[in-house]
Amino acid sequence: MDQRLPVQGAQGDLLKLVATGDAASRADLARLSGLAASSVSLRVEELIEAGLLAEEGSGASRGGRRPRRLRLSPTAGVLAVADLGAHHARLALLDLSGEPLVVQERPCDIAKGPEVTLDWLMAAFDDLLAERVPPDVPLRGLGTGIPGPVDPATSKVVTPSRMPGWNDFPVAEHLATRYDLPILVENDANLMAVGEARAWPGSANLMVLKTGTGIGCGVIVGGRLHRGRGAAGDISHVRVRSDASVVCACGHTDCLEVHASGAALASALAQAGIDVTRTADIVTLVSDAVPEATSLVRAAGRRIGEVLTALVNFFNPDVVAIGGSLSAAEPLITSIRATVYERCLPLATRDLEIAPARAGRDAALLGAGALLLDAALAP
Repeated sequence: MDQRLPVQGAQGDLLKLVATGDAASRADLARLSGLAASSVSLRVEELIEAGLLAEEGSGASRGGRRPRRLRLSPTAGVLAVADLGAHHARLALLDLSGEPLVVQERPCDIAKGPEVTLDWLMAAFDDLLAERVPPDVPLRGLGTGIPGPVDPATSKVVTPSRMPGWNDFPVAEHLATRYDLPILVENDANLMAVGEARAWPGSANLMVLKTGTGIGCGVIVGGRLHRGRGAAGDISHVRVRSDASVVCACGHTDCLEVHASGAALASALAQAGIDVTRTADIVTLVSDAVPEATSLVRAAGRRIGEVLTALVNFFNPDVVAIGGSLSAAEPLITSIRATVYERCLPLATRDLEIAPARAGRDAALLGAGALLLDAALAP
């Protein structure tokens, strides 16, 4: 069953406060929303009647009678989200709080084109929903991360690398042919940034790098995702210094991606007679102390660090979190950290933390859930 969330106005704000764990009682809702207690009670009753909230047990007392505890109803609904990669996809069903109910990874080749890939994705979601979700629990929204730039105004993919046939493809419109629901289409690094930001409480300004087959970066400003016109955080096509000039898929020479991405390192290793099929294989080679791999990863870290130097001086983030499959190679983060600390202004790095990402492999799925809940609750 597909059904939009039956909420209006302040109801959505109250539901989100409960879903995110910020509020657990009517008193919490009144305090956080600024609404009168009587208005909160009326709207809570409507949300309970709609099957979105449940009220049970007793919460902690702040003095006086112990309040009854609010939570999402088990039948409030689920969100279907995906993180598409070049050769695989991670799929998940989340409850409205963003808690994963099931996560699966399946082979997926985006080079087959958008129609084939998205039709496969919708069939995979339908299978998961049929297998794991009771018939009385509705699907409330659908979201997917794309490993390329996405225009936030149109949800179209714009000039992506290594994605033949995807340029200017209307992803959201294609998904909407089957689902009459809120649909989120976002760059995968942006989703990862939103999910990762939840793991850094107290840090409002972050840069979150995704280092894998390609290189991406999501930017969180004042606790919110900064999209710009769709290319915010796209550091992969910043030019770097190089002794041997290499032409990038974008048409320019010596972009960061053609020297420091997992695909670039795999190509360099192949020229040295060392074949790798996945970025994770490079990490294994580094762990096994293969000198060619370790040297290439260190050089990649220095190049990424050089690009970050200007950005850290300009933006002054609280955190630079480094994720993606290549981040498991310790020399990468060490080289990035050393380059940034050496070249940046002391004031920019005094309280800066450069560290491995904390949210794990599901960061993009968690980010998709958070943004999709916002979309589902939007007027």
